[in-house]
Amino acid sequence: QVQLVESGGGLVQPGGSLRLSCLVSGNIFGIDAMGWYRQVPGNQRELVASIDSDGSADYKESVKGRFAISRDAAKKTGYLQMNNLKPEDTAVYYCNADIVITWWPPQTENYWGQGTQVTVSS
Repeated sequence: QVQLVESGGGLVQPGGSLRLSCLVSGNIFGIDAMGWYRQVPGNQRELVASIDSDGSADYKESVKGRFAISRDAAKKTGYLQMNNLKPEDTAVYYCNADIVITWWPPQTENYWGQGTQVTVSS
């Protein structure tokens, strides 16, 4: 059974940093695109950053220059480094990934993690 498990959230002061991790567990044949989303109660979930299997990354405009997404294929883990955090970054952060679940023909399925709370407050 495939699972995505996030970690690294917490309480941080404005200007501080956090590093989120997303570990993929289970029988898989690979990981295609990965992404980090966030959601504030009452709002829709929004895409913060994404990274393709070739390492190409894209970011929400408001986090460009502050957040960096990366991945380690050998560890089956994705990361979101968040620097210069602001109160408006407060949200539950979710990992999302397209997982290759069969070798041939290749078939992918989309999975979500359970979320990790990030709170930016003095």
